[in-house]
Amino acid sequence: MSETTPFLFLVLSLLTAAVSSGSGELDILLALPQTIQSSATPNPFSSWIPAASPCNFVGIKCDQNGSVTELDLSRQWLVGTVNFTLVCALPSLEKLALGFNSLGGNVLADLDRCSKLRYLDLGNNRFSGSFPEIPSLVELQYLYLNKSGLSGAFPWGSLRSMPNLVALSVGDNRFEPSPFPLEVLDLLDLNWLYMTNCSIQGKIPPGIGRLTKLINLELSVNNISGEIPNEIGNLMNLWQLELYRNNLTGRFPPGMRNLIKLEKFDASRNNLQGDLSELSNLTNLVTLQLFVNNLSGGIPPEFGNFQKLVNLSLYTNQLTGPLPEMLGSWAEFNYIDVSENFLTGRIPPNMCNRGKMKELLVLQNNLSGEIPATYTNCSTLTRFRVSNNSLTGVVPPGLWGLPNVNIIDLEMNKFEGGVTSDIQNAKALGQLFLANNKFSGDLPEEISKAESLVAIHVSNNGFTGRLPQSIGELKKLSSLHVENNMFSGLIPESLGSCDSISDVNMANNSLSGEIPASLGSLPVLNSLNLSDNLISGSIPSSLSLLRLSLLDLSNNRLTGQIPESLSIQAYNGSFAGNPGLCSYTISSFRQCSYHPGMSKDIHMLIVCFSLLAVLLCLCLGFCFYINKREKKRGRSLKEDLWDVKSFRVLSFTEDEILESIKPENLIGRGASGNVYRVVLANGKELAVKHIWNTDCNNQKKARATTPILGTCEKRSREFEAEVETLSSIRHVNVVKLYCSITSDDSSLLVYEYLPNGSLWDRLHTSRKVELDWETRYDIAVGAAKGLEYLHHGCEKPVLHRDVKSSNILLDEFMKPRIADFGLAKILQVNGGKDSTHIIAGTHGYIAPEYGYTYKVNEKSDVYSFGVVLMELVTGKRPIEAEFGDYKDIVSWVSGKLKTRESVLSMVDLRIPEAFKDDAIKVLRVAILCTATLPNLRPAMRSVVHMLEEAEPCKIVGIIIEEDENVKSKAIQPVDAAKVKPES
Repeated sequence: MSETTPFLFLVLSLLTAAVSSGSGELDILLALPQTIQSSATPNPFSSWIPAASPCNFVGIKCDQNGSVTELDLSRQWLVGTVNFTLVCALPSLEKLALGFNSLGGNVLADLDRCSKLRYLDLGNNRFSGSFPEIPSLVELQYLYLNKSGLSGAFPWGSLRSMPNLVALSVGDNRFEPSPFPLEVLDLLDLNWLYMTNCSIQGKIPPGIGRLTKLINLELSVNNISGEIPNEIGNLMNLWQLELYRNNLTGRFPPGMRNLIKLEKFDASRNNLQGDLSELSNLTNLVTLQLFVNNLSGGIPPEFGNFQKLVNLSLYTNQLTGPLPEMLGSWAEFNYIDVSENFLTGRIPPNMCNRGKMKELLVLQNNLSGEIPATYTNCSTLTRFRVSNNSLTGVVPPGLWGLPNVNIIDLEMNKFEGGVTSDIQNAKALGQLFLANNKFSGDLPEEISKAESLVAIHVSNNGFTGRLPQSIGELKKLSSLHVENNMFSGLIPESLGSCDSISDVNMANNSLSGEIPASLGSLPVLNSLNLSDNLISGSIPSSLSLLRLSLLDLSNNRLTGQIPESLSIQAYNGSFAGNPGLCSYTISSFRQCSYHPGMSKDIHMLIVCFSLLAVLLCLCLGFCFYINKREKKRGRSLKEDLWDVKSFRVLSFTEDEILESIKPENLIGRGASGNVYRVVLANGKELAVKHIWNTDCNNQKKARATTPILGTCEKRSREFEAEVETLSSIRHVNVVKLYCSITSDDSSLLVYEYLPNGSLWDRLHTSRKVELDWETRYDIAVGAAKGLEYLHHGCEKPVLHRDVKSSNILLDEFMKPRIADFGLAKILQVNGGKDSTHIIAGTHGYIAPEYGYTYKVNEKSDVYSFGVVLMELVTGKRPIEAEFGDYKDIVSWVSGKLKTRESVLSMVDLRIPEAFKDDAIKVLRVAILCTATLPNLRPAMRSVVHMLEEAEPCKIVGIIIEEDENVKSKAIQPVDAAKVKPES
């Protein structure tokens, strides 16, 4: 027994006495806010005053005798811990509702003293530890503990004493794995059972058929195996059945046809087999989700008569045959995704009859026929994807101009005709994919009015005429692929105004004229392919300023000198087939003439002397630095003159920081300095990075003998400007910089202290076991949002240049912070040409483009972050002996993308089976991030979006119905979120 137990007994006895005296309930309630605070507006506790009756307090209800019967503080932004001893001293309490807050601490066994409770809601909080035995709560009817932070073994045995339980919601907790609790099967009055994501394993017992009053049954995201039992057919009152993300096998049992009241059914991401015939009688279905299974056979024609059906998702199965002709024509149909099957026949014409359809996804099937003209009136469509089928005919003109569509994907079909001027009305269109068809005619000038376009891919068609000369108006355009057509005329000069473009491919056309010099001003252009055209003139010197990972100007009619900066090994073959070109350095081309009056020997002599001069300066600087460092040893930092620049309100002084820079406080070493932990007098902890200004020391010493330009002063000003920029960053996932303290010899950067160390420590040390998948996922999303802010949310984008798991720090709640901007560089948006000339970063995280160019952009950060995601999924370091010589984690992962088994084998063994599919979705994002060509990597905004789509067990929330007859909570998965990452 703990030391506090006698005290609690004393409090309880005094409270009991106080209750009998008439003022006890008031005293109990007034004591609760001592451990609970609210940030809600208005604050519910503002009405809790001694002079008022408790029955008038916000959240309190009383019976006719004035006794408190309900305490409901749900959704009141509460933090702190609940004193269950006090709460359960309210003698008439029947309802305790504290859901949707941020309450913490343990749920004490004293909860069992609330013996008159009928309604208990502790869900959606941050409690810890296990839930106690509560056998005394015999009158309980509603128990909501979902997503409450609980763990350990759940006391299923307590349910035996609650025969009147109507609603049981215990999902989204980290309980110890257990078979389906048989105690639940005796709760014959249950109408709501939510056990999603609570570590249930084994089979669904046949006894589930006893719960005939169930209207909602949710068992998703567990490790349930075996077949769906026949007895499921006894649950004829079911409104919702959720079984997704398990390991269910076999066919739908014969009893399924009895569930005629079923409106929402989701059994996606299992291993179900057989056909859908057992579902053909479920005429009340509103949502049907069966994607990623092994289902076969046809889609029952009866589905076309379902008059409530609005969502149908059957992608990634083995379904055959046609789609029902009348599918989706009755209700306000929302979306269909039947991609990656073997369906044949035509696209049903009437799915947008009610004008509400948003997504039509039927890609990768064997569909034929034309696109129904009815969809030209479907103004609500946002995604129209029919690629990789056998569709034919001319695209209805109105389809090009749908006002809300953001992707039109018609690739790999047999479409004919052209793109019409209607496309000017497609103001939301971001991606236009038309490759590999039989399109012809011009690309209309009006395409430049589709101002949201990010990608135009029209390769491998029969387009003719000139490229739109106004294409420069597309300020968001990132990717332009028009290769393998019959375009002619000049390359549009206005293309140089597309500041967002990174990938241009115009190969194998009949383009002529010169390469516009304006292309050299594109700040993020990474890939340029103009090969196999009729382009003439010289290569613009401005192309030397680009950060190109791919350059191909081969097989044209170019003349003149190949710029020396482009005469590198990475561009071997880039200029072949241009007999009019010459080069100073590429032996396969004729040699250009040297400048008059300068022989080759004199030219080489100048280069040699320049190199020797640079080496001499470096040696002198190093010697002076060593001498200076030796003199500084033993001298206190406080002897220097320091300049303090604060970026936030400071609660400490300069001396407090300087006095703490000593060996016993050292917590880390980096390439640019040491890191110290500082504990202030008020108990606040800080992290201080001490950086030696070695270049400045060298220059000061060298000035005594050699006149040197003021590069140290310039470097100091740049350092201060960079620190000031970083100090302005305000983001929850970027470490806080409080101030800088600088002297002539060194600088101190004062940051917030993160007690849980780095992600590297948590993944790759003995504490690795502490990182479960949900925490890893949250870290991935948080870190991605931090990088997204740096790239897209700052006034000038910030390139970190050393993203790695050791630079992702974790706070007390395991929330991530991007840290260590020692290598960060503010991108010069206006100039667009700023770059680093040293290889920055850490081995294993460095993007491959460093091998052939030092001019990198934010896509290098994306690559490094992809490596971090691979660490989170696999638990491996970026460099491991098991990968083999000269291989890293990226090449190791790519070598295992052969079978499902080999992919699953990469997932960290500490990640439970139920979450392995979630981990694979994050691994898929990591693979995209680590593409060899930078232009193929997504931007961080896209990375965040894809990671959010990969959220484990995505939940809308809870709707509380206070109806006298049905007091239940509808916990429904977000249907629209469960779509494949096909964009």
